[in-house]
Amino acid sequence: MSLRPLPSSLTPTAMRASCSSRGQRRDAAQRGFTLLEVLVALTIIAVALTAALRGAMALTSNSQDVNLKLYAILAAENQLLELRFGRAQVSVGESRFDCEQGGVVFRCSQSVTQTPNPFFRRVEVRVASTGDNTREFADLMALLPVN
Repeated sequence: MSLRPLPSSLTPTAMRASCSSRGQRRDAAQRGFTLLEVLVALTIIAVALTAALRGAMALTSNSQDVNLKLYAILAAENQLLELRFGRAQVSVGESRFDCEQGGVVFRCSQSVTQTPNPFFRRVEVRVASTGDNTREFADLMALLPVN
């Protein structure tokens, strides 16, 4: 059995050279992006950034609402505490006044009504925003003793 030498085109170095030259030609033809591919990618990025911006704005708006609600609850609690610890008699009726908490001015309304027990009054304090677009932020109720 005798071994014959391989033809020169089938030697490993010739095969490697042949494969690499074909790959280089293929890579050179497909090296960049088409204008259509770039526009599609930019459109996808624009949609994603717009959605992210809307989400961030919603979180910011929600944070402001939470702060206003907290200030409104504190203003209502302060009004009830003033009535509870004040020496003045809690009289039946309704009143409206401006109340401030945390640098924010709210429109407060206080309603005092009778209860079945003559020694207590039902006091309800509502806190709303000022201006044309009135929005109620807090509504607290307490039973206070008659002084």
